[in-house]
Amino acid sequence: MSLLPPSIERAIEEFTKLPGIGPKSAERLTFHLLRSRRASPEALGRALTELKSQVQYCPDCQMVVSNEQCPLCSDAGRDQKTILVVEEPLEVIAFERTPYRGLYHILHGVLSPIDGMGPEQLRIKELVERVRGGKIEELILAMDPDTEGEATAVFLQQKLKEFVPKITRIGHGLPMGADIEFADQVTLREALIGRRAL
Repeated sequence: MSLLPPSIERAIEEFTKLPGIGPKSAERLTFHLLRSRRASPEALGRALTELKSQVQYCPDCQMVVSNEQCPLCSDAGRDQKTILVVEEPLEVIAFERTPYRGLYHILHGVLSPIDGMGPEQLRIKELVERVRGGKIEELILAMDPDTEGEATAVFLQQKLKEFVPKITRIGHGLPMGADIEFADQVTLREALIGRRAL
């Protein structure tokens, strides 16, 4: 028998469906919304409804947008012969802080059979359509250096090698300020493979 009203139980249950939110965090969020004057459940509900109804995907790069095409794809000043392939939209924002000024393609995930993510669940078909015309000279694969990211990169390389003359992978290795003695074997191996001339 639960001591909580059904509406609170439902809110807690919905919060636990979000990544990184366990039962305790879901309870804290629910009760915060109940007692807070600044965080209103109505405003959160409206924002979530608008999130689903007013956001769409750019037909080219698959970025989340509120109009037909994103500003990056419509920028004629960008390098139209290079596509940087990333897992999620937030990674585009991160790369925009670098000197990179080519195009992007967002997969919206990586291959992960255990999570039910196969090629059909990702935006791979759209990427194939973009590169099929032969205008793309380089495809840069920027997946995370984990098992799923590596599997996705290998899959894309095999699927797209006939359409793109140069497929590269971003370098991985030691971040600035890291101690070599605490790095794992995979990180050290990638650091050696990705070494460059001084």
